Amino acid sequence: MVAPRTLNAEFAWSMIKLGRDQRYRYLDLIGDNAPLHFTIPDQIQQELMYIDQQLAGNLVSDDDSPLTQHQKELFIVSALREEAIASSMLEGAVTTRRAAKTMLKSGRKPRTVGERMVLNNYHAIEFIRDNRRHDLSPALLLELQSILTEGTLEPSDQVGRFRKEEDSIQVVDTRDGEVVHTPPPASELDERIARLCKFANQERHSGAFIHPVVQACIIHFQIGFDHPFCDGNGRTARALFYWLMLRRGYWLFEYLPISRLIYLGPSKYVRAFLQCETDDFDVTYFLLYKASIIRRARKGLREYIHKKLHDVSQARRLFSADTRLNHRQREVILAAARNPDSVFTIEDHKNQTSVAYGTARRDMIDLATWGYFVLDRAGKRFEFRPAERLPTLST
Repeated sequence: MVAPRTLNAEFAWSMIKLGRDQRYRYLDLIGDNAPLHFTIPDQIQQELMYIDQQLAGNLVSDDDSPLTQHQKELFIVSALREEAIASSMLEGAVTTRRAAKTMLKSGRKPRTVGERMVLNNYHAIEFIRDNRRHDLSPALLLELQSILTEGTLEPSDQVGRFRKEEDSIQVVDTRDGEVVHTPPPASELDERIARLCKFANQERHSGAFIHPVVQACIIHFQIGFDHPFCDGNGRTARALFYWLMLRRGYWLFEYLPISRLIYLGPSKYVRAFLQCETDDFDVTYFLLYKASIIRRARKGLREYIHKKLHDVSQARRLFSADTRLNHRQREVILAAARNPDSVFTIEDHKNQTSVAYGTARRDMIDLATWGYFVLDRAGKRFEFRPAERLPTLST
């Protein structure tokens, strides 16, 4: 005989499930023979409102001052580097953020598999920016995974193809070796990918509207669950999230290094997937998790903009008397004032400012001629060290 307390608990849970069932939206995407479904709790509704207000318009500062085109370009470059590094480290890339940033800034070739993963991620983000107007297709998925994994997989024939029945793929918790997910059979991938592409390419689903952020999060979850590749699934899922946001006009998402926040708490990322699977594929858990990550990234972006505009303001005050300086030179002087022990090169300046080598060379040579830097030679390379005349600024 069932104890009253147990009966009451089961009855209460059944009532909760019944109430939730009446609010669920069901999708033409499947988990383990069960459709994905979700609700939109108040905290998600609130975050969607902030996203619509702040991440679908102009990039502005805290006082609503619009940024210049040059400032926007610098922010994009910085954010894309952060995303490429964090997404790679989340997948186990062995490198440091400093080494990875130095590689991306200088343009040098990667020296390790970890650095190659970072560079691949950077190229993949550029790829989705260029292909955001193209429909999602199996061919685009394969090309994206190929860009993400080139030169990093063993055996190399796993690059640019979907997994096969003979591929034994499981998701393992690297902390304790526990298997946390066994993907569906490879024989189901054709149908699953067809459903995913249809879902991604539609702006309305079954005659009803789904907010683009919700749609992008669900795509992220589905790729993670289906695991269509032997490796690179997590990176592909996160890249597709950005692809859909840019495709649907939320272009400010390219400023948000979301993977860095996931990397800081990877157990919550895994838990969000597991909660969905264990509760009949209710992806509301994953939506709540992603909403919390986006909220932190959104607030971090505004703080970053405020700091950068403060830096620009300092540069203008410090060097406004010298009318010879262009905006690129003012920024490299400010960087030198903040990092007086650093060494600057023409190649660094070229990559940082996205100008031609000749322009970068002229900028740096002029700064040395005017006394802002001391020019040294290291073999055939010019090196520029901050001159003593520069003030030292707090970082």
